[in-house]
Amino acid sequence: MRRLLSAGLLAMSIALATPSFAQKSILVSSTTSTEQSGLFGFILPIYKSKSGVEVKVVAVGTGQALDIGRRGDADVVFVHDKVGEMKFLEEGYSTKRYDVMYNDFVLIGPKSDPAKIAGGKDIKVALQKIGNAKTTFVSRGDKSGTHAAELRYWKDAGIDPNKDMSWYKDTGSGMGPALNTASAMNAYILADRGTWLSFKNRGDLEILVEGDPKLFNQYGVMLVNPEKFPQVKAKEGQAFIDWLISRDGQEVIALYKIDGKQLFFPNAKK
Repeated sequence: MRRLLSAGLLAMSIALATPSFAQKSILVSSTTSTEQSGLFGFILPIYKSKSGVEVKVVAVGTGQALDIGRRGDADVVFVHDKVGEMKFLEEGYSTKRYDVMYNDFVLIGPKSDPAKIAGGKDIKVALQKIGNAKTTFVSRGDKSGTHAAELRYWKDAGIDPNKDMSWYKDTGSGMGPALNTASAMNAYILADRGTWLSFKNRGDLEILVEGDPKLFNQYGVMLVNPEKFPQVKAKEGQAFIDWLISRDGQEVIALYKIDGKQLFFPNAKK
């Protein structure tokens, strides 16, 4: 009995003393669309099975995700606001940005379509009609990549929606909760196609405007600069980035579909 106990204690000691490859992890700050669309739930277990590294995700708006990187509280940022990403680079919080994939934004609204925008291809014209009709529009209002794009589209349309909050509803929430609000209010909303396709509580909402080249939605990934933040797991973080932009990672991203529809289209530069 004593011999068996000693053998068990020895095995436990060896296990504790030996570094476990599977226990390695990195933290990625990312946009809500990559999580709420289900993409991370699909690709990260595959990456872990190949690398042994667990990727933990903090999913917030792109602006917040970049701020997490600015504090050195993440190893990698994976977001979709190129203007914000380039500023992040210029400030020295990363040294290189990589294109990973794209999808597009779509303008969602009630089937009754009080602003009469259905079937349109021009986001500028659609927002002008919504603004002029003062029909309810739900905004994320959370400094996310989607919110930043929405504000650019309003500016291009020559409308400042914040001047009349009676019809413009600033929720300060992620894509999923904002869509829930729009569904409950039967309102218009800008969404990324990936989250919309995975969204179940649609109510009376449907896609009304799509196909404008301005609605292109690019995603990029960056390693947080380890020279600024020595705690950054540079080796593991860069390995994850390298996988995302590799043929293998790009094929896995392309495989993710809902009801046969592809949500994200890989376009890492070879």
